[in-house]
Amino acid sequence: MTRSIQAGSVTIGGGAPLVLLAGPCVVESRDITFAIALHIAETAQRLQVPVVFKSSFKKANRTSLDGFTGIGRDEALRILSDVRSEFGMPLVTDVHTEEDVSAVQDVVDMLQIPAFLCRQTDLLIAAGASGRAVNIKKGQFLAPEDMRHAAEKVASTGNHNIALCERGSSFGYHNLVVDMRGLVIMREIGYPVIMDATHAVQIPSQGGVSGGRPAFIAPLARAAAAVGIDALFLETHPDPSHALSDAGSQLPLAQLSSVIEQVWAIDRTWRSLNQQ
Repeated sequence: MTRSIQAGSVTIGGGAPLVLLAGPCVVESRDITFAIALHIAETAQRLQVPVVFKSSFKKANRTSLDGFTGIGRDEALRILSDVRSEFGMPLVTDVHTEEDVSAVQDVVDMLQIPAFLCRQTDLLIAAGASGRAVNIKKGQFLAPEDMRHAAEKVASTGNHNIALCERGSSFGYHNLVVDMRGLVIMREIGYPVIMDATHAVQIPSQGGVSGGRPAFIAPLARAAAAVGIDALFLETHPDPSHALSDAGSQLPLAQLSSVIEQVWAIDRTWRSLNQQ
């Protein structure tokens, strides 16, 4: 069993119920962010699923110079803060620099370290020092057992509110695969493990943007639940094809309920077999 951590009012790991981290890839506007948040909040309440709302206040890792990076830090953070107040959901957002940590730590409940930055020592230490929960995404280039070192950097600050997140590994050029053994290996480190089933279906740098194969989101999420996870991460959008970021890999919002029902049913079976 992994240790339990807190993301605001939500407990992740330690035998707590499976948690959903969900929301649009990036804050595009107030209207669309609130519409997605409302749908997620209502779905989570109906299905009795603990939820953390996820959206990036900016996107720094873009394939091309023309890639959408956000509507501006201050406006995006105002929108996220209002989502938290309106719907009562804890928040998680990406941070890319130590300055980002300082800017967002009073707004969100969990900081997310992007996969490409999981070895950035100063960023990990700053995130740990914030006192917020820290979700570290495993780099596409990293072996799962090596995530121990990333966790130790955060824990060196005295902050053990750490989760480790699988999002696929590079397999040649322009392709990712998910080695389900990695979920088991990372859980053995002792921290809660999160499966990111949407970034795992990306086709990195397909032309000037990252593409994706969203038909595999649900199968990967189901497979991860069968292996054993503490939370499921899904980026979702009402019309992914017109999303301003990660259009090729977000789950259509209309499919959210179905995926949750499937994954949580498998999770209940896994927990009964493992007495968690």
